Amino acid sequence: MERNNNLHRQVASLRQSLFDQGYVDEQFIELEELQDDATPNFVEEVVTLFYNDSARLIHNIDQSLEEHPLDFAKLDNFMHQFKGSSSSIGAKKVKIECTKFMEYCRAGNVEGCKGTFQQLKREYAVLRKKLEVYFQYARPAGPTDTASYRPK
Repeated sequence: MERNNNLHRQVASLRQSLFDQGYVDEQFIELEELQDDATPNFVEEVVTLFYNDSARLIHNIDQSLEEHPLDFAKLDNFMHQFKGSSSSIGAKKVKIECTKFMEYCRAGNVEGCKGTFQQLKREYAVLRKKLEVYFQYARPAGPTDTASYRPK
């Protein structure tokens, strides 16, 4: 019982740090509230779908950034999809980088797009690692009151 309590505390601490460090926002809570006994891994499944879908988008954006001249409308469209997916799981820092990228697209700023895309990929990778650790601990901890955190 004590081990389980410690595990729940660890999970709560990991989860809190995702919010405190600005990696996720309120949308993550919304996802958690949809999770129940019938779908105990709902959040993890949605996040996995996000990473599967976004891998394709990253590939498409990478390829499009190699084209000459750049097709800013196509890049903006890909990034709009990426931003929507990021928003759906509450990936706050990734979403911020998507917005910056789209602003550079609209301004026709090649270097801004490329630099922001590199930063977006870094934020995306860090979030992925943090969520992997979180879910790794959350699975064995089992159900808990996950929606108790409210952003400041």
